[in-house]
Amino acid sequence: MIDNPRSPRVRAVAKLAKRDARLETGLFLLEGPQAVAEALTFRPELVIELFATPTALERYGDISTAADNVGIDIEFVSEQVLESMADTVTPQGLVAVCRQFPTSLKDILSGEPKLIAILEEVRDPGNAGTIIRAADAAGADAVIFTGRSVDLYNPKVVRSTTGSLFHLPVAVGIELETVVERVRAAGLRILAADIKGDDLLAARRNGTLAGPTAWLFGNEARGLSEEHYALADGAITVPIYGHAESMNLATAASVCLYESAFAQRE
Repeated sequence: MIDNPRSPRVRAVAKLAKRDARLETGLFLLEGPQAVAEALTFRPELVIELFATPTALERYGDISTAADNVGIDIEFVSEQVLESMADTVTPQGLVAVCRQFPTSLKDILSGEPKLIAILEEVRDPGNAGTIIRAADAAGADAVIFTGRSVDLYNPKVVRSTTGSLFHLPVAVGIELETVVERVRAAGLRILAADIKGDDLLAARRNGTLAGPTAWLFGNEARGLSEEHYALADGAITVPIYGHAESMNLATAASVCLYESAFAQRE
């Protein structure tokens, strides 16, 4: 059992909460039973280290079984060591170190996708992770993070996906102009989610959402710049019928993605 929270190995894991360490190593931190279970089920080859407290492994026996099934050893650690490794204030007793695995835009488009989410300057980790989760739930083919968006492997982004990160391709670090050009060439219509756009119900009625679509989501506070707004083929706004001042980006993105999912399946 590892019981020294100041050991080099523990410090190396803890450093992955920082972007510089992730860039240097090509690794990222994965926490919690749900995320670890999804990694072991869908992408076990990415898991290079798995740590657990004895208490956590008793509580989540399925993790032990899943790790055994794919030949991954679990290293026991003390509660104090686990707390030192984890990014959360109250960790759930399981931490893994995984290899980063971004997908190229070329590979995404070669699969003839019908529904994609593009994130331009989305900075909030919780929003970014939740959009990945919503895209996964809606059956989207991929998510694309432009270079101005939050780091995909930020621990808060990873946690917010609740394992969906391992279910669908995600590309990172590409300039929006390049994304738009190549996605459009692949036959997808680019729709900006923006307050200046057409009403979502009108788009539902006229069939706008039924074809292959790439939704473009902008910054939480500022939305899309005029320059980037002009890149889209059209724009849609999610109407607010109550008295809310605005809608959370991830919530609006979920509505848009599901509207496309419904229209494409009718």
